Amino acid sequence: MKYKISEIMDIIGGGTPKTGKSEYWNGDIPWLSVKDFNNDYRYVYETEKTITQAGLDSSSTKLLKRNDSIISARGTIGAMAMIPYPMAFNQSCYGLRAKEGLVDEEYLYYLIKHNVVILKKNTHGSVFDTITRETFERIEVKLPSLMEQKVIASILRDLDNKIELNNEINNNLEQQLLTYYRELFITNAKATWIVGTIADLGNVVGGSTPSKKKAEYYTDNGIAWITPKDLSNDHSKFITHGEIDITELGFANSAAVRMPSGTVLFSSRAPIGYIAIADGEVTTNQGFKSVVPFAEIGTAFVYCFLKENLTIIENMASGSTFKEISGSTMKVVPAIIPDSDTLSLFKDYADVIFNQQRNKETENKRLSSVRDLLLPRLMSGELDISDLDL
Repeated sequence: MKYKISEIMDIIGGGTPKTGKSEYWNGDIPWLSVKDFNNDYRYVYETEKTITQAGLDSSSTKLLKRNDSIISARGTIGAMAMIPYPMAFNQSCYGLRAKEGLVDEEYLYYLIKHNVVILKKNTHGSVFDTITRETFERIEVKLPSLMEQKVIASILRDLDNKIELNNEINNNLEQQLLTYYRELFITNAKATWIVGTIADLGNVVGGSTPSKKKAEYYTDNGIAWITPKDLSNDHSKFITHGEIDITELGFANSAAVRMPSGTVLFSSRAPIGYIAIADGEVTTNQGFKSVVPFAEIGTAFVYCFLKENLTIIENMASGSTFKEISGSTMKVVPAIIPDSDTLSLFKDYADVIFNQQRNKETENKRLSSVRDLLLPRLMSGELDISDLDL
């Protein structure tokens, strides 16, 4: 049977307590904005901000309950998550609550994810695109039985669970890496180490954008070209390609620079501080001040140094419209230059962790591809669940 999406769920609006009222903020109620769930996790467990009961009562924000879904309605449209425990949220999002007896909660989450592209095509707004309540009125879906919904959701859930487990393992490995870095280079720093700058750690390299007016400068399979948006969309530590590549012609007609595998990419504006490691030769746009580590310093040390000193670098940024780190400023960020034996010790430790993290990220890309391939086929009924070996 077909339903409008709006008929199978309750659509809940959010709100923001007055920012000038200190009694409304820093309470014990998690308060969601899109930045809290713009990732590949199914559930969102932490929020940057919290509100008090007074803040909740003073605003139009409502509490979502466990297994409700949330979707970003403007700005970054279509980011989604499920709710593990009661949370409030801002007006840039909608809470989606499955109608009991009609649609399974997890199935609703996957159903909306499947229809995000269509939702984006039905946005409204003169200033910026927005999903409105009317958007949900325009889209019809076919619902299988509740039993079939639960089976479909379980198949997709198992894939997401494995992805999330891999992410948790990698996060734990990341903390181990940073802890060892601090132990070696901060807690037990040697008085004999000299103070230099980032320029002593590697070559600072900017990027460039070939003319967008020249279609022949861009391709799906060419020279890897990374933008800050790519690091926003893909939270992997290791990156090989962005959303689009550039051609040899585009490269030749721009100031883009080829950088080797092991380069530490650092976004220098909008925003400052996305950090990733090139897992192959790459170029970037002008939104980066990347560091090509010197061989005796190594990728792992530069990566951890940038992670640990992000606040210092941000405070050195300038600009009236938006803050930016220039190449000249990036080069003079203070840095301690350790001895070669300590650097070698850290490199050996980090190489093991890097290999484990890279393998988990590779597996996650495969699992995500399988999930994204199954999702539309399961939702459309093209793939009969009775044919699956569960």
